[in-house]
Amino acid sequence: MPPRLLLALCLLATPALAHGPTRQKLELSVDVAAPPDKVWAVIGNFHDLSWVPAVAQVTGAGGNDPDTAKRDVVLKTGGAWHDEELSDYDATNMTYGTFLPHVDVKVLPVADFSTHLSVTATAGGSHVEWRSAFYRGYPNNNPPPDLNEAAAVRAVTAICQPALDGLKARFGASGH
Repeated sequence: MPPRLLLALCLLATPALAHGPTRQKLELSVDVAAPPDKVWAVIGNFHDLSWVPAVAQVTGAGGNDPDTAKRDVVLKTGGAWHDEELSDYDATNMTYGTFLPHVDVKVLPVADFSTHLSVTATAGGSHVEWRSAFYRGYPNNNPPPDLNEAAAVRAVTAICQPALDGLKARFGASGH
């Protein structure tokens, strides 16, 4: 095979061999039998995650102001993440977003973690939606099992789903 052809084939084949992390998206929701303002009163404060069973403590400053609000979250498992930012906040429309630029993958096996939480009215009460987007905790090819995409999705689900289940238990299930 001529050297130029071999070089061209190698250059063309290289991108096909690379497979880094893929952005994961997780959308979880629950319908509850309470008006949106009652649900928002429980979940609408960026610094109050008492409704999330996995969370032991939250500290921070900046209130609900996206320009200044940051929080540190300590999980009941003993892990913590720091400097989570409030990226947007709209109390009128009962929605806010967060961004966690850096996290210890031993605590949460993800990278570039963002969430969006919203409450909307339904015929039977409220619809609460918690969307998350993130990359797996291992940035290179061939991640170990505890830092791959499946592990990242499991870890985020383990925090978010019990919180939504708790809202259903607290307010009752909506017939919607």
